[in-house]
Amino acid sequence: MNMDIYLDNSATTKPYPEVVEYMTQINEYTYGNPSSLHKMGIEAEKVVKNARDIIATSLNADKDEIYFTSGGTESNNLAIRGFLNANKRLGNHVVTLKTEHPSVLEVYKHLSENGYTVDFIDVDREGIINLEQLREVLCERTALISILLVNNETGVIQPIDDIIKIKNETKKDIAVHVDGIQAFGKIKIDVKNSGIDLLSMSSHKIHGPKGVGAVYVNKKRKVNPIIFGGGQESMLRSGTENVPGIGGFGLAAKITFSRLEENYCKVREIRELFLSGLKSGIEGYRVNSPGEGSPYILNVSFQNVKSEVLLHFLEQENIFVSTGSACSSRKKSYSHVLTSMKIPECDIEGAIRFSFSSFNSKDEIPYVIEALKKILPKIRIKRR
Repeated sequence: MNMDIYLDNSATTKPYPEVVEYMTQINEYTYGNPSSLHKMGIEAEKVVKNARDIIATSLNADKDEIYFTSGGTESNNLAIRGFLNANKRLGNHVVTLKTEHPSVLEVYKHLSENGYTVDFIDVDREGIINLEQLREVLCERTALISILLVNNETGVIQPIDDIIKIKNETKKDIAVHVDGIQAFGKIKIDVKNSGIDLLSMSSHKIHGPKGVGAVYVNKKRKVNPIIFGGGQESMLRSGTENVPGIGGFGLAAKITFSRLEENYCKVREIRELFLSGLKSGIEGYRVNSPGEGSPYILNVSFQNVKSEVLLHFLEQENIFVSTGSACSSRKKSYSHVLTSMKIPECDIEGAIRFSFSSFNSKDEIPYVIEALKKILPKIRIKRR
C-alpha cells in the first residue's frame, strides 16, 4: 500500500478539509481582534460566539458556561487550579485516579506539595476505578474529584454516574472535574443531566486545529483565572482569542457531532476487524483495552518485543502508531497506566496503542496485520 496508514489518532487527528479552508478564510478576511469595537472586531467576535454556541449545544450546556483555552492541558489546569483557588472553604482534600493523563497527575502532585491532601485511587485489571476505595477516601474535607472519562492509552470508560452518585452520598458540594479530551466527539456527554461540574476538551482530537481547547464550567460553580491580563473570556481566561483556531474548533465540533453515531459504528467495525486479524494470524500478544471501552483506542502488548522497535519497523511500512501517551512517550519509563492495571513489565515493554478515526478504513487493516506478521518474527527477543 503506497499511502500512509495513520493509527495514532489519540495523539492528534488530521483536520477536516472544511476546517482548513474555513481557518484560511478567517486568517485572510476576519483578522480583527474580537475585543475591538469596530466592524472588523465584531466580525471576529461572531466567529468566537458561533463556535461557543456549537460546543455548548453539543454538551447540553449554556453558551456562557464554555470558555476557550490554548488546549487540553490548559483546560485541565484551569478547571482544577481555578476551582480550588476559588473554593478554599470546601476543603483541602482532592481525589483522582492513578491512571490520569499527565496534565492532571502533575497538577495533583503540585497540589500535594502545596498544602493539599491527595488520594490517587487504584484501578482494576481493566483500568476501572475502585469505587469502594473512592467511597472510603471521600470526606468532609474533599473539594474536588478529577476523572479521565476515556483513558488515552487503553480507551477504558470510567463509570461517571456511579462516581457522582457516591460523592453525592458523602458530600454533595464536592465538584467533579472530567477530563473529556478523549471522550468529546466520540461518545455522548450531557453535562446537565450527568452532574458534571467541569469538563475539559481539546480541538485537535476531533479533526480541528492544534493549540485550542475549551473548558465547561457549570454556572453554579466559581472558578478563578490562572492567567491574568485583559480579561477576555468573561474575565476567566485573559489573552487575545485565537479566532482562526476557535472557529476551526467550532466547525470541527459541528461536523463531528453531526456524524457521531455514524463515526462510532464505523470505528467499532474497524477495531473488530483488527482484533479478528490478530486472532487469526498473530501469536504472542495480549489485548490491554477492555472489550466495552472506547472503540477508538486499542492497546496491544506483543510479547518479547520492544514497542519502540516495533513502532519504527511499522513506520518503514508507512504505518504510524504510538507506544502510549504522546505527551509522555519521550520519557524512558514504563506506562503508569498499564503499571496501575498490574500488567507485567514484560508485556508493558511491548505495548502499542492503535487509535482510529473516521478517516481510517477497513481496507487498511489487512495490510497492517500482514505487516505485523512479517515484522514480529524478525524483532522478537529470544528468551533463555
